[in-house]
Amino acid sequence: MSSVTLGTPPAFDVADPSFSITSADVHDARERSWYATTPYGIAVLRYEQMNKLLKDRRLRQGSVAWPAHNGVTEGPFADWFASWILNKEGEEHHRLRRLMNPAFSPKLLATLVPRFQALADELIDGFAEPDRCEFVAEFAEPYAARVIAIMLGLPEEHWKVISTEASTIGLALGVTLRQDLPKIEAALQRLYVYCDEVIADRRAHPQDDFVTALVNASRPEDGRLSDTELREAMVLLIFGGFDTTRNQLGLAMQTFIAHPEQWRLLAERPDLGGKAVEEVMRVNPTVRWVTREVLEDFEFDGVQFTAGTTVHLYSESAGTDPRVFGAGFDITAERKPHFGFGGGVHHCLGHFVARSDMSEALPLLARRLRDPHELPGATWLPDSGNTGPIRLPIGFTPVA
Repeated sequence: MSSVTLGTPPAFDVADPSFSITSADVHDARERSWYATTPYGIAVLRYEQMNKLLKDRRLRQGSVAWPAHNGVTEGPFADWFASWILNKEGEEHHRLRRLMNPAFSPKLLATLVPRFQALADELIDGFAEPDRCEFVAEFAEPYAARVIAIMLGLPEEHWKVISTEASTIGLALGVTLRQDLPKIEAALQRLYVYCDEVIADRRAHPQDDFVTALVNASRPEDGRLSDTELREAMVLLIFGGFDTTRNQLGLAMQTFIAHPEQWRLLAERPDLGGKAVEEVMRVNPTVRWVTREVLEDFEFDGVQFTAGTTVHLYSESAGTDPRVFGAGFDITAERKPHFGFGGGVHHCLGHFVARSDMSEALPLLARRLRDPHELPGATWLPDSGNTGPIRLPIGFTPVA
């Protein structure tokens, strides 16, 4: 079938580390066309098309091809990446999801809320200076890592192991994967050793925690998680849970600094913590794109999709699409669902965790850090794939 297009679509060089997926150029392109072309394939820019394609069974989860896009086709990282539940399809995906789901129970998370609140207060109390902090190093990073430690039943003082290794593995989601591969694989190996030790301990000494729930996960029709599946799942949980929360908290501060009236409202209305998380993830998600791969040739909305094509669905561009959302940032507004946790059968398994820990942290930060403003010295990951601040110095008026 010949290709059917809507004129000449915009083209983005997303492999360039200076490319910004949330730039005015991308938003301008969204007004001209619902899609653009990139070196990786097709980029989807509008909410309606993203919503439909995320659920379309003619596409499969596409991030499985990310290492190959960057010239990485074998080795420990390629093997681990292919093992992700996110990158499994069909019955194998459903089996792993059924076995792992109970460990993510909202009931278990509810019991941890007081710990999350106490942790946030402790970190703010520990800032080196009373009216300023380096938000990533002094709050977002230790908070995200210690939340993972609390969930997994690990000693909280091990949080540096979690943050260091997970941060290094996180480089794999950026466009510099190939050059960072040696240190990524070294970090992966260290986490394998660490997780094997924890799994062996839980088999010998069960606890009321997440790891024990995974070790004991069993269903007659699904069997159990194998030793390899356990280890790979646990490393993914450490990496995914840490990386997403750390980045998203930093992006939340960036967003609220630009909307001080909303920060003041959140301080007065801590019950809006959950809605604040959703609104931040709509306009400033750490997961900048969701990836799919075309399984068969088909036509969609005037464009011919060819089997094997990678489709990147731009979550921020869709989440701020003026055809669906009003202008601005409002934590009281009722919105259509955002795509910060993906969608369809591959909707993020750990979304309850991220929603829970961030919805407790943000209102507490708003109450204690008044009038936040960015100070010089911020540095950022590239604005593509997964992003967030590397350093984010902020000043504020402290409140005890």
